[in-house]
Amino acid sequence: MRPDPRITVVIITRDRRPELLRTLDLLTLLPERPPITVVDNASSDGTPDAVAEAYPRVRLIRAARNLGAVGRNLAVAEVTTPYVAFCDDDTWWEPGALARAADLLDRYPRLATVTGLILVEPDRGEDPITPELRHSPVPAPSWMPGPALMSIMAGASMIRVEAFREVGGFSPRLVLGGEEELFCMDLAARGWWMCWAEDVVVHHAASAARDPRERRRVGIRNTLWTTWLRRPLPSAARRTLTVLRTVPRDRTTLSAVAEAVTGLPWVLRERRPVPDHVERNLRLLAEPQRRSPARRYVG
Repeated sequence: MRPDPRITVVIITRDRRPELLRTLDLLTLLPERPPITVVDNASSDGTPDAVAEAYPRVRLIRAARNLGAVGRNLAVAEVTTPYVAFCDDDTWWEPGALARAADLLDRYPRLATVTGLILVEPDRGEDPITPELRHSPVPAPSWMPGPALMSIMAGASMIRVEAFREVGGFSPRLVLGGEEELFCMDLAARGWWMCWAEDVVVHHAASAARDPRERRRVGIRNTLWTTWLRRPLPSAARRTLTVLRTVPRDRTTLSAVAEAVTGLPWVLRERRPVPDHVERNLRLLAEPQRRSPARRYVG
Protein backbone atom coordinates (compact mmCIF):
# COMPACT_ATOMS: atom_id res chain seq x y z
CA MET A 1 0.00 0.00 0.00
CA ARG A 2 1.33 3.43 -0.97
CA PRO A 3 1.55 6.20 1.67
CA ASP A 4 -1.35 8.63 1.78
CA PRO A 5 0.16 11.71 0.10
CA ARG A 6 -2.05 14.12 2.06
CA ILE A 7 -0.74 13.54 5.57
CA THR A 8 2.39 14.03 7.68
CA VAL A 9 2.46 13.08 11.36
CA VAL A 10 4.39 15.34 13.74
CA ILE A 11 5.32 14.41 17.31
CA ILE A 12 7.01 16.59 19.93
CA THR A 13 8.74 14.86 22.82
CA ARG A 14 11.03 15.42 25.76
CA ASP A 15 12.50 12.78 28.10
CA ARG A 16 9.85 10.14 27.39
CA ARG A 17 11.78 7.57 25.42
CA PRO A 18 9.67 4.47 26.30
CA GLU A 19 6.38 6.23 25.53
CA LEU A 20 7.68 7.67 22.26
CA LEU A 21 9.06 4.36 21.02
CA ARG A 22 5.73 2.65 21.76
CA THR A 23 3.88 5.40 19.88
CA LEU A 24 6.22 5.07 16.90
CA ASP A 25 5.69 1.30 16.93
CA LEU A 26 1.96 1.89 16.51
CA LEU A 27 2.15 4.76 14.02
CA THR A 28 4.48 2.92 11.67
CA LEU A 29 1.88 0.13 11.35
CA LEU A 30 -0.93 2.45 10.22
CA PRO A 31 -2.44 1.67 6.80
CA GLU A 32 -1.99 5.32 5.75
CA ARG A 33 1.79 4.90 6.13
CA PRO A 34 2.34 8.63 6.77
CA PRO A 35 5.78 10.19 6.89
CA ILE A 36 6.59 10.95 10.52
CA THR A 37 8.61 13.81 11.98
CA VAL A 38 9.78 13.73 15.60
CA VAL A 39 10.94 16.95 17.22
CA ASP A 40 13.00 16.18 20.29
CA ASN A 41 12.96 19.08 22.73
CA ALA A 42 16.48 18.61 24.12
CA SER A 43 15.87 15.29 25.88
CA SER A 44 18.48 14.09 28.34
CA ASP A 45 17.43 10.42 28.37
CA GLY A 46 18.83 9.34 25.02
CA THR A 47 15.52 9.73 23.18
CA PRO A 48 16.88 11.13 19.88
CA ASP A 49 19.59 8.47 19.54
CA ALA A 50 17.04 5.73 20.27
CA VAL A 51 14.73 7.08 17.57
CA ALA A 52 17.55 7.39 15.04
CA GLU A 53 18.61 3.79 15.68
CA ALA A 54 15.17 2.15 15.77
CA TYR A 55 13.42 4.27 13.12
CA PRO A 56 15.92 5.52 10.52
CA ARG A 57 13.08 6.55 8.17
CA VAL A 58 11.55 8.89 10.75
CA ARG A 59 12.55 12.51 10.23
CA LEU A 60 14.26 13.59 13.46
CA ILE A 61 14.73 17.22 14.45
CA ARG A 62 17.00 17.71 17.46
CA ALA A 63 16.15 21.00 19.14
CA ALA A 64 18.99 22.58 21.10
CA ARG A 65 16.61 23.58 23.92
CA ASN A 66 13.09 22.83 25.07
CA LEU A 67 10.87 24.66 22.58
CA GLY A 68 7.62 23.16 23.83
CA ALA A 69 4.81 23.46 21.29
CA VAL A 70 6.99 25.61 19.02
CA GLY A 71 8.73 22.38 18.10
CA ARG A 72 5.65 21.72 15.99
CA ASN A 73 6.29 24.97 14.12
CA LEU A 74 9.76 23.73 13.15
CA ALA A 75 8.33 20.52 11.77
CA VAL A 76 5.45 22.14 9.87
CA ALA A 77 7.92 24.52 8.21
CA GLU A 78 9.31 21.47 6.40
CA VAL A 79 6.04 19.67 5.69
CA THR A 80 5.11 19.23 2.01
CA THR A 81 1.72 17.54 2.51
CA PRO A 82 -1.48 19.65 2.76
CA TYR A 83 -2.36 18.31 6.21
CA VAL A 84 -0.43 17.60 9.39
CA ALA A 85 -1.60 15.30 12.17
CA PHE A 86 -0.14 16.06 15.57
CA CYS A 87 0.62 13.48 18.22
CA ASP A 88 2.03 13.74 21.67
CA ASP A 89 4.50 11.05 22.60
CA ASP A 90 1.73 9.29 24.54
CA THR A 91 -1.02 9.53 21.90
CA TRP A 92 -1.56 7.68 18.64
CA TRP A 93 -4.11 7.54 15.82
CA GLU A 94 -6.28 4.47 15.27
CA PRO A 95 -5.94 2.72 11.88
CA GLY A 96 -8.07 4.58 9.33
CA ALA A 97 -8.52 7.68 11.49
CA LEU A 98 -5.94 9.72 9.60
CA ALA A 99 -7.64 9.04 6.28
CA ARG A 100 -11.07 9.93 7.68
CA ALA A 101 -9.79 13.25 9.03
CA ALA A 102 -8.04 14.04 5.74
CA ASP A 103 -11.26 13.22 3.83
CA LEU A 104 -13.09 15.86 5.88
CA LEU A 105 -10.43 18.47 5.19
CA ASP A 106 -10.58 17.57 1.50
CA ARG A 107 -14.35 17.99 1.46
CA TYR A 108 -14.62 21.26 3.39
CA PRO A 109 -12.09 23.90 2.31
CA ARG A 110 -12.84 26.34 5.18
CA LEU A 111 -12.29 23.64 7.77
CA ALA A 112 -8.89 24.16 9.42
CA THR A 113 -8.84 21.37 12.00
CA VAL A 114 -10.41 18.02 12.80
CA THR A 115 -10.15 16.85 16.41
CA GLY A 116 -10.83 13.21 17.14
CA LEU A 117 -12.55 11.20 19.84
CA ILE A 118 -9.92 10.47 22.50
CA LEU A 119 -10.03 7.06 24.15
CA VAL A 120 -8.01 6.73 27.35
CA GLU A 121 -5.92 3.61 27.80
CA PRO A 122 -6.00 0.95 29.13
CA ASP A 123 -9.79 0.78 29.46
CA ARG A 124 -10.48 2.89 26.36
CA GLY A 125 -13.05 5.06 28.04
CA GLU A 126 -13.80 8.45 26.57
CA ASP A 127 -11.60 11.32 27.72
CA PRO A 128 -13.43 13.50 30.30
CA ILE A 129 -13.45 16.45 27.91
CA THR A 130 -15.54 14.51 25.35
CA PRO A 131 -18.99 15.80 26.45
CA GLU A 132 -17.79 19.39 25.95
CA LEU A 133 -16.73 18.62 22.39
CA ARG A 134 -19.70 16.46 21.48
CA HIS A 135 -22.21 19.02 22.79
CA SER A 136 -20.38 22.21 21.85
CA PRO A 137 -22.77 25.20 21.95
CA VAL A 138 -20.89 27.03 19.19
CA PRO A 139 -23.26 27.59 16.22
CA ALA A 140 -22.00 25.62 13.24
CA PRO A 141 -22.53 26.47 9.58
CA SER A 142 -24.85 24.12 7.71
CA TRP A 143 -21.99 22.40 5.92
CA MET A 144 -20.06 21.56 9.10
CA PRO A 145 -19.54 17.76 9.40
CA GLY A 146 -19.51 17.79 13.21
CA PRO A 147 -19.78 20.05 16.27
CA ALA A 148 -18.00 23.39 15.86
CA LEU A 149 -15.14 24.06 18.27
CA MET A 150 -13.33 27.16 19.48
CA SER A 151 -10.26 25.26 20.66
CA ILE A 152 -8.65 21.91 20.00
CA MET A 153 -6.45 19.33 21.68
CA ALA A 154 -3.36 19.45 19.51
CA GLY A 155 -2.21 15.90 20.23
CA ALA A 156 -5.47 14.56 18.79
CA SER A 157 -5.99 16.88 15.83
CA MET A 158 -5.25 17.10 12.12
CA ILE A 159 -4.65 20.62 10.81
CA ARG A 160 -4.64 22.18 7.38
CA VAL A 161 -1.06 23.34 6.82
CA GLU A 162 -2.21 26.46 4.96
CA ALA A 163 -4.25 27.58 7.98
CA PHE A 164 -1.46 26.71 10.43
CA ARG A 165 1.04 28.83 8.53
CA GLU A 166 -1.44 31.67 8.07
CA VAL A 167 -1.66 32.26 11.84
CA GLY A 168 2.03 31.57 12.47
CA GLY A 169 1.60 28.31 14.37
CA PHE A 170 1.93 28.18 18.14
CA SER A 171 3.16 31.15 20.15
CA PRO A 172 6.73 30.95 21.46
CA ARG A 173 5.58 33.03 24.44
CA LEU A 174 3.40 30.21 25.80
CA VAL A 175 5.90 27.33 25.30
CA LEU A 176 3.59 24.40 26.21
CA GLY A 177 0.35 24.15 28.13
CA GLY A 178 -2.94 25.49 26.81
CA GLU A 179 -1.16 26.85 23.75
CA GLU A 180 -4.05 25.69 21.54
CA GLU A 181 -6.46 28.32 22.85
CA LEU A 182 -4.56 31.30 21.42
CA PHE A 183 -3.84 29.43 18.19
CA CYS A 184 -7.53 28.65 17.70
CA MET A 185 -8.72 32.16 18.49
CA ASP A 186 -6.43 33.37 15.72
CA LEU A 187 -7.79 30.75 13.31
CA ALA A 188 -11.37 31.76 14.09
CA ALA A 189 -10.53 35.45 13.70
CA ARG A 190 -9.39 34.70 10.15
CA GLY A 191 -12.56 32.85 9.23
CA TRP A 192 -11.36 29.28 9.69
CA TRP A 193 -13.55 26.61 11.32
CA MET A 194 -12.68 23.74 13.64
CA CYS A 195 -14.74 20.60 14.22
CA TRP A 196 -14.91 17.43 16.27
CA ALA A 197 -15.41 14.06 14.56
CA GLU A 198 -16.58 11.06 16.57
CA ASP A 199 -15.38 8.51 14.01
CA VAL A 200 -11.81 9.88 14.06
CA VAL A 201 -10.32 7.97 17.00
CA VAL A 202 -7.12 8.80 18.87
CA HIS A 203 -5.75 6.84 21.83
CA HIS A 204 -4.09 8.36 24.90
CA ALA A 205 -2.02 6.46 27.45
CA ALA A 206 -1.11 9.27 29.84
CA SER A 207 2.56 9.31 30.68
CA ALA A 208 3.54 9.15 34.32
CA ALA A 209 6.56 11.32 33.51
CA ARG A 210 4.88 14.66 34.20
CA ASP A 211 4.99 17.30 36.90
CA PRO A 212 1.36 18.18 37.73
CA ARG A 213 2.27 21.32 39.68
CA GLU A 214 4.40 22.67 36.87
CA ARG A 215 1.64 21.88 34.37
CA ARG A 216 -0.83 23.77 36.55
CA ARG A 217 1.50 26.75 36.92
CA VAL A 218 2.02 27.07 33.19
CA GLY A 219 -1.65 26.37 32.44
CA ILE A 220 -2.89 29.16 34.70
CA ARG A 221 -0.29 31.60 33.39
CA ASN A 222 -1.06 30.83 29.76
CA THR A 223 -4.81 31.06 30.30
CA LEU A 224 -4.42 34.53 31.79
CA TRP A 225 -2.05 35.68 29.05
CA THR A 226 -4.32 34.36 26.28
CA THR A 227 -7.35 36.00 27.88
CA TRP A 228 -5.73 39.44 27.94
CA LEU A 229 -4.16 39.02 24.50
CA ARG A 230 -7.43 38.33 22.69
CA ARG A 231 -10.57 38.99 24.74
CA PRO A 232 -12.31 42.41 24.96
CA LEU A 233 -11.72 44.09 28.32
CA PRO A 234 -15.04 43.17 30.03
CA SER A 235 -14.71 39.52 29.00
CA ALA A 236 -11.04 39.45 29.95
CA ALA A 237 -11.89 40.74 33.41
CA ARG A 238 -14.70 38.21 33.90
CA ARG A 239 -12.57 35.30 32.69
CA THR A 240 -9.71 36.35 34.97
CA LEU A 241 -11.99 36.46 38.00
CA THR A 242 -13.42 33.05 37.16
CA VAL A 243 -9.96 31.52 36.87
CA LEU A 244 -8.74 33.09 40.12
CA ARG A 245 -11.83 31.94 42.02
CA THR A 246 -11.48 28.32 40.93
CA VAL A 247 -7.75 27.62 41.24
CA PRO A 248 -6.14 26.22 44.41
CA ARG A 249 -4.79 28.90 46.71
CA ASP A 250 -1.22 27.80 47.09
CA ARG A 251 2.33 28.62 46.05
CA THR A 252 1.94 27.14 42.58
CA THR A 253 -0.99 29.41 41.79
CA LEU A 254 0.79 32.41 43.32
CA SER A 255 3.79 31.74 41.09
CA ALA A 256 1.55 31.44 38.01
CA VAL A 257 -0.25 34.71 38.73
CA ALA A 258 3.01 36.52 39.49
CA GLU A 259 4.50 35.39 36.19
CA ALA A 260 1.33 36.38 34.34
CA VAL A 261 1.51 39.88 35.88
CA THR A 262 5.21 40.17 35.01
CA GLY A 263 4.31 39.47 31.39
CA LEU A 264 1.69 42.21 31.18
CA PRO A 265 3.94 44.72 29.35
CA TRP A 266 4.40 42.43 26.35
CA VAL A 267 0.80 41.19 26.56
CA LEU A 268 -0.51 44.75 26.28
CA ARG A 269 1.89 45.54 23.43
CA GLU A 270 0.75 42.48 21.48
CA ARG A 271 -2.92 42.63 22.46
CA ARG A 272 -5.29 42.15 19.52
CA PRO A 273 -8.91 41.48 20.54
CA VAL A 274 -10.84 39.00 18.42
CA PRO A 275 -13.73 40.13 16.16
CA ASP A 276 -17.21 40.36 17.68
CA HIS A 277 -18.47 37.11 16.12
CA VAL A 278 -15.57 35.17 17.63
CA GLU A 279 -16.11 36.79 21.02
CA ARG A 280 -19.80 35.80 20.93
CA ASN A 281 -18.82 32.17 20.41
CA LEU A 282 -16.24 32.34 23.20
CA ARG A 283 -18.88 33.67 25.59
CA LEU A 284 -21.10 30.67 24.79
CA LEU A 285 -18.35 28.43 26.17
CA ALA A 286 -18.04 30.19 29.53
CA GLU A 287 -20.60 28.11 31.40
CA PRO A 288 -19.60 24.68 29.97
CA GLN A 289 -15.98 25.48 30.81
CA ARG A 290 -16.91 26.55 34.34
CA ARG A 291 -18.71 23.24 34.95
CA SER A 292 -16.18 21.07 33.16
CA PRO A 293 -14.49 18.33 35.24
CA ALA A 294 -11.75 18.21 32.59
CA ARG A 295 -10.68 21.83 33.12
CA ARG A 296 -9.83 21.80 36.80
CA TYR A 297 -6.41 23.19 37.71
CA VAL A 298 -5.22 20.46 40.05
CA GLY A 299 -1.90 18.98 41.19
